[in-house]
Amino acid sequence: MARGPKLSIRNGRLIDPASGTDQEADLHIGEGRILAVGAAPAGFQPDRTLDARGLIVCPGFVDLSARLREPGHEQKATIASETRAAAAAGITTLCCPPDTVPVIDTPAVAQLVRQIAERHGYAQVLPAGAVTQGLEGCQITEMAALKAAGCPVLSQADRPIRNSQVLRRALEYAATFGLTLFLQPQDADLGEGGCAHEGRIATRLGLPGIPEAAETVAVARALALAEQTGARIHFRGLSTARGAEMLAEAKARGILASADVALHQLFLTEDELDGFDSDCHVIPPFRTLADRDALRAAVAEGVIEALCSDHQPHDADAKEAPFPETAPGISALETLLPLTLCLVAEGVLDLPNAIARLTTGPAEILGHPPGRDLGCIRPGRPADVCVFDPLESWVPSRETLLSHGENSPFLGVALRGRVRWTLLGGRTVFER
Repeated sequence: MARGPKLSIRNGRLIDPASGTDQEADLHIGEGRILAVGAAPAGFQPDRTLDARGLIVCPGFVDLSARLREPGHEQKATIASETRAAAAAGITTLCCPPDTVPVIDTPAVAQLVRQIAERHGYAQVLPAGAVTQGLEGCQITEMAALKAAGCPVLSQADRPIRNSQVLRRALEYAATFGLTLFLQPQDADLGEGGCAHEGRIATRLGLPGIPEAAETVAVARALALAEQTGARIHFRGLSTARGAEMLAEAKARGILASADVALHQLFLTEDELDGFDSDCHVIPPFRTLADRDALRAAVAEGVIEALCSDHQPHDADAKEAPFPETAPGISALETLLPLTLCLVAEGVLDLPNAIARLTTGPAEILGHPPGRDLGCIRPGRPADVCVFDPLESWVPSRETLLSHGENSPFLGVALRGRVRWTLLGGRTVFER
């Protein structure tokens, strides 16, 4: 991949949670890497200077779950379209679940995804390898081979493993190779057929419900097996107050567990379903206001270390059936930053901690502690950088979104915060 020119980014507020930096400082880039923070290296002459006055300069964002739909569902989106949208959102690295067609359960498919992403060059794509063959929950995949093919984590996407013995063996195998298992915290039987939180709104609307216990039962089983095996697990998308509480208790006991939350879960609740808006059909479902507030508190306290888009682009037909029959999911890459900044505006997080939940938090979950290549700005490291205006107002619409997915409940909602430049390996992959 070609490397970009020599660049200087001047006059911006540089926020790098990995090093604790929050100050006005210049950034100098060459050969695809960070050369210096502050004063330029001796004799350095930039080919281009970006004036970041009034803007925030930070590491490129790391998204733990974004479906790109390719291979297999190109009618919904492609790797090219969605990584381009990711670049517009300041995301330089994203992890895609393995529920493609074919499933990412062999090194060949993992390498195919990475090669397509590298060819287009908008963002680094890290495929999550399947835990079981075909995601069928029966036979464990060759995890070591998937790791060697570039899969930093393993996942079942949204298909839970029903058999606890299979899950235990998978955790033991993963622990042997130092791999983290991404688990969707939903019991397959308790959640089966549901499309809404089991509560007053679902009852009034006659929608099949998914109880809180669907999450807490799955969390309890996974934590027990993680403690038994010593494996590292990550809950991909918590949605309940009790689930977050159980995670905090487990971490206090030393269990190797982490979690993220989809940003829309921190704003929307079961009340959004009142009009049968299919763009609000998500799994896990929007829960109660109390759940939403507890998740916000868990993010603020660091119990939940990462914010995630949980991007799921759909074609129009997928959202035009009766509510229970529509495909769940939101097109969410391009609202990742402005929704995070809403949490700052509402006092849930300060700006450095908000950026940490998009950079160092997810990077560590992927196995990149502070100072490694992801989620940091440090001399010698790849120049994956986001420069954004925290005050610019804009309205997401079908005309403004670059993603092929237009299924978002935030269309038409005035948001604040927009990316000005995104650099990937020192190359400008997005510029507004």
